[in-house]
Amino acid sequence: MTAKRFLDLKQVSDELAVTKAQVYTILKNGDLPAIQVGPKKVWRIDRTKLEEYIERQYAATREAVERGDVQDEAPEESDD
Repeated sequence: MTAKRFLDLKQVSDELAVTKAQVYTILKNGDLPAIQVGPKKVWRIDRTKLEEYIERQYAATREAVERGDVQDEAPEESDD
């Protein structure tokens, strides 16, 4: 079975383990190219563009680590 070319916001948020709002912010600031389709203007993200975005984030993180310029992640809330 062939993977779908386009992903919706939920699928991208699942892939990145972030909220749909965070994905929307990434789209709006232009870091992740996407298109809006149909009369409702729903967002669709090409799988290859998502993979390219992830590779850019890896490269940026690698450079930040080399410079010693990394931020601690905020602690995650417990589901308990």
